[in-house]
Amino acid sequence: MTLLNGITVIVGSIIGSGIFVSPTGVLKETGSVNLALVVWTVSGVFSMVGAYCYSELGCMISKSGADYAYIMTTFGPFLAFIRLWIECMIVRPCSQAIVALTFSLYALKPFFPTCDPPDESVRLLAVCCICKSKLCFFFSIFSLDKT
Repeated sequence: MTLLNGITVIVGSIIGSGIFVSPTGVLKETGSVNLALVVWTVSGVFSMVGAYCYSELGCMISKSGADYAYIMTTFGPFLAFIRLWIECMIVRPCSQAIVALTFSLYALKPFFPTCDPPDESVRLLAVCCICKSKLCFFFSIFSLDKT
């Protein structure tokens, strides 16, 4: 993986698909473009402070494993295991479902220009996307060159 590939993976996972959905809600709740920009700016400052804190933590605890290593060092193995378990069983699958639903909504929108796509078709396309990605991942594991 090159530096550019690493940067694009990190930016893609941080921004995700929420960037396509969030502005609508922020604009609807704030009522004005200027206030929406203020909300986005303040949110960006909070995110930047969080990133600085996370980088400081990474410099202080130089073990590999990110969150797991930090919680293991700070709170012990039980809470580190619980954090890892929640990440694997709840957070990652929910994130994938949200990304698949967002993609499905935007992919079906051109076919329904005057109304929202039916929920059943959005969900069915999302399920197909998740199954396709899992199959591609499964086959890529077994097709790796073992030399």
